[in-house]
Amino acid sequence: MSGTNGQSGFSLVRRTTALYRPLVDQKPALTGKQRRHLRALAHHLEPLVLLGKNGVVDGVIVATRAALETHELVKVKRSKECPATCEEVAAQLTEAIGAQLVGTIGHTAILYLRHPSEPKLNLPRG
Repeated sequence: MSGTNGQSGFSLVRRTTALYRPLVDQKPALTGKQRRHLRALAHHLEPLVLLGKNGVVDGVIVATRAALETHELVKVKRSKECPATCEEVAAQLTEAIGAQLVGTIGHTAILYLRHPSEPKLNLPRG
């Protein structure tokens, strides 16, 4: 089947619509099995990043990025004085850093960012 531009299929629609353009920087989402595995590993970890009354500021982003580069799996704890909810904090950090949210438990969020050259954690497949 040929389109108006001489190519087959629905390629004309996919090229002109931004919805169908591939996202190069998008990481594959964690599966349920991988999230469960990471939550089990994070159970014994202490929070490495603590948020105070100022919420997510540049210093928190830098500290979280450094902790993720070192450990790959990090707990971030929000204090009661923090103006944002735990879910909002997790969304801001994952967007700013490019990490993936493993889960939230109370005032604590668990973030994961695979090391680009030397990964320390082995995730189960599918």
